[in-house]
Amino acid sequence: MKLSIVLISNPAAKKASDRKVAMASYYLQSKGCTVEALFTEKRGDAESLAKEAIKKSPSLVIAAGGDGTINEVINGITGTEIPLAILPLGTTNVLAKELGIPETVEASMKIAISHTPKSISLGKIVYTSYSSLITRYFCLMAGIGFDGESVFRISEAVKKMSGKGAYILSGLKTLTGFNPEQLTFSINGMTYAGYSAIIGNAAKYGGHFRVTPDARLTDPFLYVCLFKGKKRLDLIRYVLGIVTGRHLAFKDIEYLKAGSIEIQGRSRIQIDGDYLGMTPAKIGIVPNALRLIF
Repeated sequence: MKLSIVLISNPAAKKASDRKVAMASYYLQSKGCTVEALFTEKRGDAESLAKEAIKKSPSLVIAAGGDGTINEVINGITGTEIPLAILPLGTTNVLAKELGIPETVEASMKIAISHTPKSISLGKIVYTSYSSLITRYFCLMAGIGFDGESVFRISEAVKKMSGKGAYILSGLKTLTGFNPEQLTFSINGMTYAGYSAIIGNAAKYGGHFRVTPDARLTDPFLYVCLFKGKKRLDLIRYVLGIVTGRHLAFKDIEYLKAGSIEIQGRSRIQIDGDYLGMTPAKIGIVPNALRLIF
C-alpha cells in the first residue's frame, strides 16, 4: 500500500536543516511514499498545519523538530485515527529518547514507515487565559512553579545559539530570584501543599533524567512529583537529587500516581518544554488519545 505522508517541519529547530528534511523526503519517496513537506514560520503554525493536513486524510503525519513542535502537531491531530511519527531535530529530543527513536534521519524514517502505531495516553490541561478556558494536550510532562518559571525566562536567542545551555542558564537565573506563593494540589480527592511540581506522562525529563520514573506513555494515569520546599537550598537539593536519581527519597517530596490534579494558586506552567500560561489549572489523563509510531 502506498503511503501518503505529510511532513511538518520547524526550520528554527536547533538541528533542523533543509538538508535533513530533504533527506527524509528522499528516503520516504524511495520507499514508494508520497510526501508533502510543510514548514512553520512562527509558534502555533505546526498545530494549524496539522489541522489542515488531516482534512486530506493522509496515511501518516511526521513531526520534524523538537518536543515543542511535536506538541503542537499532537494538539492538531489528537482525536483522529491518523498516526504520528517523529523526526527528532530539536534541542533535547526528550520524546525520541523516551521512545528509543534514533536521531539520524534514515533510522527514524525507517521506524516511521515500518513500525505499527501504538495507542498512547496524553495529559490534558485546562486553564484560563484572558477570561477564556484553554485546553491543551501534553505528551511528556507539565511543569508547575520553578520549572514553569525557568522555561518562561528562556531567551530564544540564547536557545538558538546554545541549545541546552539556555535551559541551564535560565534555571540559574530563576534560582536567584524565585519567591513563589504556596500552591494547593487536589490529587485523587486528597489535598497537598507545595511550591512546584512535575506531572509526568513519561519517565524522561530534560534528556535522560527521570523525575517521574514510573510514568509510561501507554498507561492511563500520570505521576506527580510534588516539591514542598521553596528556599534556594531546597531547590539546589532537588536539582542534585534529580541528577543523581535520589530525589524520590526526600521527605519533602511527594510522589503520587494520579488520574486527576487540580492546582489552586498563581504559578507559571510549561508543557513539553514550552511555556503555556498560569495556574489555576486542572490536569487529567486521556487514555488512547493518540496513535504514535515507535
